[in-house]
Amino acid sequence: MMRVIGAPRKYSVELQQRATRMAVDARKDPESSRGAIKRVADQLGVHPEALRNWVRQAEVDGGLRPGTTTDDSQRLAELEREVRELRRANEILKTSAAFFAAGGARPQDQVAVPVGVLVDYIDQHRDRFGVEPICAVLKDAGVQIAPSTYYAARKRPPSARAVRDAELVAQIKVAHKANLGVYGARKIHAELNRKGVEVARCTVERLMRAEGLRGITREKTRKTTIVEGAQTQRPEDLVQREFVASGPNQLWVADLTYVRTHAGWTYVAFVLDVFSRMIVGWQVSTSLRTDLALDALDMGLWARRRAGQDVTGLVHHSDRGVQYRAVRYTERLAEADAVASVGSKGDSYDNAMAEALNSLFKAECIRNPVMRPTGGWKSVVDVEIAVAEYVDWYNHRRLHGEIGLVPPAEYETHHWATTTIQHYRKNQVLTEAGTN
Repeated sequence: MMRVIGAPRKYSVELQQRATRMAVDARKDPESSRGAIKRVADQLGVHPEALRNWVRQAEVDGGLRPGTTTDDSQRLAELEREVRELRRANEILKTSAAFFAAGGARPQDQVAVPVGVLVDYIDQHRDRFGVEPICAVLKDAGVQIAPSTYYAARKRPPSARAVRDAELVAQIKVAHKANLGVYGARKIHAELNRKGVEVARCTVERLMRAEGLRGITREKTRKTTIVEGAQTQRPEDLVQREFVASGPNQLWVADLTYVRTHAGWTYVAFVLDVFSRMIVGWQVSTSLRTDLALDALDMGLWARRRAGQDVTGLVHHSDRGVQYRAVRYTERLAEADAVASVGSKGDSYDNAMAEALNSLFKAECIRNPVMRPTGGWKSVVDVEIAVAEYVDWYNHRRLHGEIGLVPPAEYETHHWATTTIQHYRKNQVLTEAGTN
């Protein structure tokens, strides 16, 4: 390490003391006091202003002039140096606590900090604090590392674990970004295993924590159900909170949610197949009219019939919203030989699965910085494009824990591949979707 050497003094201490003594003595003699400083300075080759400052400080030290003495100046400088060192030590302790433990534990609370972690910390903060001060503060805090250990570690080639960690970090970042940044360690681990990357979940957790990667969190959402003005009697609740199905097209759940845009409120309707968690239908609108929910239902019916699947006997479950109890909606269900089911009033658990989808949609799409446009959601057009992208990812790539950490489309494909079809539809397959 290169040592920085300060600039040499222009005047030696001995010369300064002699010049000061001669000037002070000359000023005591009335006959030689006039111009004494200039005369002595010229005789000894010292700048007159430098000598004048020396004399002034000597008079302060002797009590002849008010001011800060040399001893006081030295003590102040020492105190300031100690304060700077204490502040630096405090900053080292704070930054190391955050670096060593995400929970904010002090370094001395750590049982053992690996040398690799210590080296990484010093690498990040050496320009700010210096290597030797960091090692000294950590040593006082109970974390042992010598500067020589740090420099030796820097010269050693990376270990096999470090090389492997670097490869995994790159793959974790790719998987995290490809899935809208919503996955936590559990699903990142599953995603890597699906791609043939053998890695322990604890390793994924450790690397994601070190890189500051985390899954997205959900927030409590507001309910938008409007029950006044329903056109039909409330059907019986056939589900009774038992959101289970042994195959596709046995039970669908439906609900609405809202999105605030610069142009006003936008509403989104979803229809979800309980068996596979697949979003079979969706629609976006600026109003809560029946067409919003009806278009989502039509999309689901059309998609299933287009795939040659029978929806006869389907149970369609929703809340008590007027859109789902409209005459046109119930007629469409009857045309499809589907049975309507509606939850009780004021009980969110009666349509919990649909509301859980709304919560996921809000967290993973609407509030997700990866999906949200710069400047926020401007209008229904922005929301509609985002919903289309989100549903495609949700159905074909998102891993769902409730169905074995596979995408809904893959789950249904496996079901149809392993299930013997007992009967086939006799009616002609639809080729278009629309509303009356």
